[in-house]
Amino acid sequence: MPTLPQIEAFKDELVAIRRDLHAHPELGFEEIRTSGIVAEKLASWGIEVHRGLGRTGVVGVLHGTGGPGRRIGLRADMDALPLDEITNLAFSSKHPGRMHACGHDGHTTMLLGAARYLAENRDFPGTAIFIFQPAEEGLGGARAMIADGLFERFPCDEVYGLHNAPNLDHGQISVFPGPAMAGADFFDIRITGRGTHGAMPHLGRDPVMVAVALASALQTIVSRNADPREAAVLSITQIHAGTAYNIIPEEAHLAGTIRTFSPEIAQLMRDRMREIAAGMAMSFGCEIAVEIRDIFNVLVNHPEPTAHAADVAREIVGDANVLTEPKQIMGSEDFADMLLKVPGAYCWVGHAGSVPVHNPAYVLDDGILPIGASLLARIAETRLAA
Repeated sequence: MPTLPQIEAFKDELVAIRRDLHAHPELGFEEIRTSGIVAEKLASWGIEVHRGLGRTGVVGVLHGTGGPGRRIGLRADMDALPLDEITNLAFSSKHPGRMHACGHDGHTTMLLGAARYLAENRDFPGTAIFIFQPAEEGLGGARAMIADGLFERFPCDEVYGLHNAPNLDHGQISVFPGPAMAGADFFDIRITGRGTHGAMPHLGRDPVMVAVALASALQTIVSRNADPREAAVLSITQIHAGTAYNIIPEEAHLAGTIRTFSPEIAQLMRDRMREIAAGMAMSFGCEIAVEIRDIFNVLVNHPEPTAHAADVAREIVGDANVLTEPKQIMGSEDFADMLLKVPGAYCWVGHAGSVPVHNPAYVLDDGILPIGASLLARIAETRLAA
């Protein structure tokens, strides 16, 4: 079976929805317009709508006409990233500093497509639960929805999600069991020295030089402290200091992320960061405060739902295009929190394009919208019928 004919029939409508969402991106917990569109579309198809979970999240509930049965959850994320878009698309972001650079506009559209299909073909037993999640990009949207009683109010026997993948070929689908995406911490390191004139560095304690030395020293944690057989990443993604050419500033700030698949390696990295910072503070005669926050759990796909997702993927794109060999990803995804509560699986759908996600030139291939929508719809149909 290729993509579902009914979904192909309204593909142009899906493209229009996706491009509208793309032109009006909203950051985490600010998805007012997006969640409004989602709620309106669901209601227009006769789906029961619940708003306000996790602040701006939306849940749709669709009861099949086949009587009582299982409850299958399908989830998509809705938030954008704080980037200036440089694609020059006709439908590029109308809001400076905000861009759908990770394809969440596409994920939202795919789930809407699946919801419409199921609403038009509701002769299944049980209930489909459509979960539109806010604030996936490191702000804890999944945890917020769970804290608001997501799975108590809308119990699910299984839950499924997906993500676009520019690194895969168009039409390829990857899904594999076990640890699939890394857990992540975000960190902020604030260095307080002593400001002085740029021509008189001996009278101060230069936090810029401390930041440079500390940034270099932190890179030794992965290369010299972590077991080389364990995957680990420490990336410094921000350095802030200074306001003028001739002023050595009082403070400097480093920020970034660590990624691991092992709680032991994660704790080792946290401990070593604090120890190195303490040593640097003593060496340079300054103060260094280290804040490390647990943001993402390791995403672990459950065996049976994963095997079923792969079977459905084969129906849609063919056996040759389904990749089931484990290939762990150092990126993180807060769908992991939902998989800690409910068994399920997370898939990747490949598309044409070589620009990675989180890049200001990223472009989502609209051609995968029917593929993703068909995958989600058929997973729900077949698992409800199981």
